[in-house]
Amino acid sequence: MPSSWGKIFKVSTFGESHGESVGVVVEGVPAGIPIRIEEIQKDLNRRRPGQSDLTTPRDETDTVRIVSGVFEGKTIGSPIALIVDNQNTISKDYENLRTTFRPSHADYTYQVKYGFRAHVGGGRSSVRETIGRVAAAAIARMILKDDLGIETVAWVDSIGTVSSKIGENYPRSREEVDQNEVRCPDPASADLMRSLILKMKEAGDSVGGTIKCVSYNLPPGLGDPVYDKLDGDLAKAVLSIPACKGFEVGSGFSGTLLTGSSHNDEFYVEEGTGRVRTKTNNSGGLQGGISNGEELVIRAAFKPTSTIFKKQNTVNLKGEETTLEAKGRHDPCVLPRAVPIIEAVVNLVLVDAYLYQRAINPLWFQKWARVPDYYKDLDL
Repeated sequence: MPSSWGKIFKVSTFGESHGESVGVVVEGVPAGIPIRIEEIQKDLNRRRPGQSDLTTPRDETDTVRIVSGVFEGKTIGSPIALIVDNQNTISKDYENLRTTFRPSHADYTYQVKYGFRAHVGGGRSSVRETIGRVAAAAIARMILKDDLGIETVAWVDSIGTVSSKIGENYPRSREEVDQNEVRCPDPASADLMRSLILKMKEAGDSVGGTIKCVSYNLPPGLGDPVYDKLDGDLAKAVLSIPACKGFEVGSGFSGTLLTGSSHNDEFYVEEGTGRVRTKTNNSGGLQGGISNGEELVIRAAFKPTSTIFKKQNTVNLKGEETTLEAKGRHDPCVLPRAVPIIEAVVNLVLVDAYLYQRAINPLWFQKWARVPDYYKDLDL
């Protein structure tokens, strides 16, 4: 089962939902970079279950441990291993899933493909796998911020039929997004979204929605056509998140309703800097699979949580038709907790593209990157 990502900044996650622990091994991190474990923990806290009555009540602290690759607070160039122990598993709630498949879940496909599966908590298909991605991406976030000034901010843009009124007035910080538990920076819409989620929770049902994400200060030149285009890598990373079913860059599907003359992003030279810019950003910061220096704008669609508490028709391991009433603890809506996961996978793609570009084109690095002070302190 493939569990790795990246060319330079290589990430390999491990662990299952109800196993002893979950985590990640990160390779390709340059030596001498300060690692602020409190920043990693902050990102994991935004992802963890039990945050509010909108999420699963599974009570996990998701406390991270760094067990290799860091010495006296700095990377040493060797693989970095980060581990989070599972502390609140209730595996007995999943015993009826040993022989019965949940509709729209990965139970059936895992069984068919591998002939054996961990039925408790969803095993490897659980969103708990994303702990490793979020932990690794916290390191990526630090590198991107220190070297390039890149900031990635995601938020809930819609839940069910309730859409935010944000438009292109994008939030500039994660703190702005986290002002409410829905993680929608439009307070009026957030209240409606909260009511809808609680209604679904009370009914034993679930609801989906969309998350939008912007990366600020992205320099031009990241991404490698034709098979490592930045939008292609982003699509693969985003769609690999559990429950994610759709991906857009820039205008996305709505761009199909426009003409070329109204959709094209016309160029101009920015006064004062001499930089080539675009008057609009329907391309979402990407042209030809390469970043063009504008804001990277993507949107992801998430289906309603598969495991619900309503009776559903299904089949069992013997191929017999039966019914299922699920037990356990599940999110009535994955969107609020998926916000930091979207930010994480975007940052993983961006840091890998950055380190690759830096390696193959030192002149690009000299032009677009700012050299952090900690590089100057290295004894080279």
